[in-house]
Amino acid sequence: MKLDIFCENDGKTYSIEEGTKISELLAISGCKCRFPVIAALENNLLKELGRRLYAPCKIRFIDRSHPDGRRTYMRSLCFIVQKAVSEIFPDRCLTYDYSLPNGLYAEIREPDNGNQGEKPVTVNITDKDMERIRGRVSELIQADIPFIKKKAEAEEAAGIFRKNFQPQKAELIESLGRFTTSLYSFDGWQDTFYGPLAPSSGIADTYDIYRFGEGFCIRWPSINDPERLTSFKMQDKLYSVLKEHSDWCHIMGVSGVGTLNKCIIEGKAKDLINISEALHERKYARIADMIYSRRDKTRIVAIAGPSSSAKTTTSKRIAMQCKVLGLNPVVIELDNYFVNREFTPRDENGEYDFESLKTMDLKLLNSNLNDLLDGKEIEMPRFNFAEGKREYRGDRLKMSEDDILIMEGIHALNPEMTSEIDNERIFKVYASALTSLSLDENNNISTSDNRLLRRIVRDNRTRGTSPESTILRWPSVRSGETKNIFPFQENADAMFNSALIFELPALKFHVAPLLRRISPRSEAYTEAVRLLKFLDYVVTLSPEEMAAIPPTSIMREFIGGGSL
Repeated sequence: MKLDIFCENDGKTYSIEEGTKISELLAISGCKCRFPVIAALENNLLKELGRRLYAPCKIRFIDRSHPDGRRTYMRSLCFIVQKAVSEIFPDRCLTYDYSLPNGLYAEIREPDNGNQGEKPVTVNITDKDMERIRGRVSELIQADIPFIKKKAEAEEAAGIFRKNFQPQKAELIESLGRFTTSLYSFDGWQDTFYGPLAPSSGIADTYDIYRFGEGFCIRWPSINDPERLTSFKMQDKLYSVLKEHSDWCHIMGVSGVGTLNKCIIEGKAKDLINISEALHERKYARIADMIYSRRDKTRIVAIAGPSSSAKTTTSKRIAMQCKVLGLNPVVIELDNYFVNREFTPRDENGEYDFESLKTMDLKLLNSNLNDLLDGKEIEMPRFNFAEGKREYRGDRLKMSEDDILIMEGIHALNPEMTSEIDNERIFKVYASALTSLSLDENNNISTSDNRLLRRIVRDNRTRGTSPESTILRWPSVRSGETKNIFPFQENADAMFNSALIFELPALKFHVAPLLRRISPRSEAYTEAVRLLKFLDYVVTLSPEEMAAIPPTSIMREFIGGGSL
């Protein structure tokens, strides 16, 4: 039986035999991308090139310059590294712990065999170990070995994972109660991934692997420059926050989504919520203590972070802790220092670039701040967003001896923002969801995905923005963060990790119905399906458990019901 397949790459329709592989259609069409084709979109759904076609559809071939192609490249490279480590450290477990800009941080650990009461022991690798890993990865890539996908019974797969020292993966499979799962085989090593892989290992030709801390980093090209690696240096403050998150997970006995699901199923969700919130409160108090210890010099607290990092709640809760210490926080809203709309810069597409530093009237801001620090009274501006211009409504402000100014905004850590202010008078806080639970030992959930889910829920609730619009705008938001926020995060005096252990089960309660509304014909459909796919592995909180989230929680900034 013949099938008509429309190829979006060349605009042609191909008549092929039922059961033809997508890779065979690629050969028939002769379509090329900038880089080797790594996967395909079938009716806007991401598929391996080895998939067979049994119905008419539209196909779009993609390479690593496409977001889904880049993720396929990432998963494939991680599988190769995993195989190399399994050969060099056959009695150890490789874990991909944290997302980095265009990469991952990994550690090699002693097997924990699912003993949640014991903190995992990290193997300190040497330069020689790193050289062996790099060498074996290079050999596996040059050999161009195929990745082979098959279906396996869930019980069989769980047994394989435990044999490979991957108890988190086994627990996740078992917590879902499914009969079968997909397994990938690579040169005798078997594992599971939550998205397609490349046809073979030879496609992963641009990468870097190097030692850092107790483990090592894996890097791959960015979506903006898929031809080469961008520079990146793991900052010490960020690394300490990542390690702190590991300690918190150990305290709560949650190593991944599998153990999180188990806790929820066993009725322990409220305990997790309470412990998570207590840990956050402890961190807020520590930051307030740091501010208080510098009260003789510090008069301004600047709080920055990317979209949906919970900056607003963070600033309010730090302010509360400062009040406990006898300080009087006064909030300055940086949005009131926008330039009038006619002076707002535009991006390369001609749209207003509200995330550019040039949207701010820095001269006025610095003048007002210096006047306040000198004990003068100022009239505060108010920005009228409907009119797109600044107004003055008689709001006066003067600082007393115990007052501290709190400024919150995406540019608050950029030195240009307060270039005329003595740096010693500013205490800088970087807030973001810096970590996320992993699905298992080798499958991370990106922190940007966490923030995207937060934004979908919040913007739909507060602004009526459709999930489709939020998803389609997200790449532009991420691009702005890369330019305007991330380069300055290490300027912070303190970093606050706004991620919560229970947030995926809480967000799923709200976001899954929104994502399911997106039409298969929408440009956002591929991304919606991807988000739903990893959320499918997460057990949702019940309405009663959702009600247990405190009104002061960061989560309330997104799901509603907050008291701050």
